[in-house]
Amino acid sequence: MREITREEWLHLAIEALRPEFEKIEFPLPEKIHVSVGFGYGAKRESATILGQCWASRVSEDGVNHIFISPEMNDAARVLDVLIHELVHAADDCKSGHKGAFAKAAKALGLTGKMTATVATPELTEKLRELAKGLGPYAHATLYPMGKPIQPKTEPTPEGPEEDPEEPPVSSGPKKQGTRMVKVQCSKKCECGGMILRTTEKWLEVGMPFCPKGTEMERG
Repeated sequence: MREITREEWLHLAIEALRPEFEKIEFPLPEKIHVSVGFGYGAKRESATILGQCWASRVSEDGVNHIFISPEMNDAARVLDVLIHELVHAADDCKSGHKGAFAKAAKALGLTGKMTATVATPELTEKLRELAKGLGPYAHATLYPMGKPIQPKTEPTPEGPEEDPEEPPVSSGPKKQGTRMVKVQCSKKCECGGMILRTTEKWLEVGMPFCPKGTEMERG
């Protein structure tokens, strides 16, 4: 028996999850495109976008397109992110992360900040069982910035060897050098709209807060 592709796996998952959307009276479209790929709009080929859904109105065939980040290979987490994007598809991206989206997401077992939901422990267990039934998720993690752990060069009696120039990790544009990113607080905040600049490296750790405790946003 051949191993199914990751896209086939995702389509099977959608059909398995379809009844859950029916239960909360938030049905999925009859047809949905889903594949593995980087989200559009990222500052780099991106660890910050785990999934993305496109409205049917921007597709030539009038079908929602969903992309799941190739930086994930944990099957339960992939299903978790897939559910988030399926809620967008059921809503056809009309509510953003509020209103009907938030109501449906919570009813399905997603929690946390609605722009970056995670599955509740109960939903996670259900998704692990679903993943077992679907079989292996045929995907290996892709590291767009290079693998996080690289072997260190061993020193020699003549001194440490020089590391060779690192080859490009993709056929796309070269990685940009450090670029400062503007973040700011709301002018309605007691801080008066504080502005500062930082790098993508630190924004991946977390968005900074102003002295008044308000989470800042990209400027």
